[in-house]
Amino acid sequence: MMDDLRKNARITSFDVAERAGVSQSTVSRALSGSGVISDATRQKVMNAASEMGYFVDERAARLRRGHTGTLAVVVICMPGGRARDVNPFSYALLGGICAAAADLGLEVLVSLQAEEDKLFGHYVERGQAEGLIVIGTTANRPAWEYFRDIGVSAEATGAPVAYWGSPLGDLDRVLSDNDVGARAAADHLIEKGAKRLVCIGSKGTPQRQFAERVEAFLAQAHSRGVEADLIEIEPADARRDQGRLAAHKLLEQHPECDGVFAVCDALAFGVLETLQAAGKTVPGDIRLVGFDGIPASEMTTPALTTIEPDLDMAGRMLVEAVAGVVTAEETKSQKARPKEQRVPVKLIERASA
Repeated sequence: MMDDLRKNARITSFDVAERAGVSQSTVSRALSGSGVISDATRQKVMNAASEMGYFVDERAARLRRGHTGTLAVVVICMPGGRARDVNPFSYALLGGICAAAADLGLEVLVSLQAEEDKLFGHYVERGQAEGLIVIGTTANRPAWEYFRDIGVSAEATGAPVAYWGSPLGDLDRVLSDNDVGARAAADHLIEKGAKRLVCIGSKGTPQRQFAERVEAFLAQAHSRGVEADLIEIEPADARRDQGRLAAHKLLEQHPECDGVFAVCDALAFGVLETLQAAGKTVPGDIRLVGFDGIPASEMTTPALTTIEPDLDMAGRMLVEAVAGVVTAEETKSQKARPKEQRVPVKLIERASA
């Protein structure tokens, strides 16, 4: 008979109550962990629920308590781009966010957004999520301006929003320790014997982190008495293409270069391809270091030496920045957090440098 019940009807808490010989309200209290229910009664309810295959609808329970148990993550993309065109770093960071959310028992609602007329960020106001995290390409400025406005309105309503790598300085909440990472890249190349360095990046790019890396790398090289020049990246559809263009400039303008720091791994991939196509060996002729530590950096030939931010910690910082509304104590700590937090980085030495 019980098999027929499972097949023909959705089991409810009323069915469990009848099976356990208690009221439906007792079932609700027992399964929610209420302290007013005795251990014996709670066990009776748990046994009945297990026998009947009844599971608590956690989402509905959270909603009744005023929480969705969900965080929204928007990945800003290039207009006209596809999911495969998203920077691998964004996917790696998204993984860190999802892992951190899972540790807190939270689910993640992910939205890839690009087109200006289709942007949406009012997840908290509509009761779909408890907080919003925004990551993605810095090249889509209209999208960042839209989500800045979302953040401004959220401050008035108390809806938490956190950002990674915004081109708008007032939005940055969590980002890499770019100064430490770029200086480590300069030190590594110098200690490996490089005497003429080139940094491939930009001081004027919307990607604020690139400018920080450029400035720190050049400053560290000069402080150690080593010549270092900057090759500004040119506009292109993809970072890899920008790396290719920069590498052609490198070969034409800096033939004596023996050490290169590309301010992100995707740039470094394009640099590596172009150098090898021109007959240069890496690291024999030119040593190469990237930044971001994306998984694909292990797959290049040779494998790329890179500066790797702790993306697990980055995910935790972003999640904690918006998940502090769950309890009053967490809300207080949320308000006390600094506006900007830096994620520690480390140099991962591989064959390219």
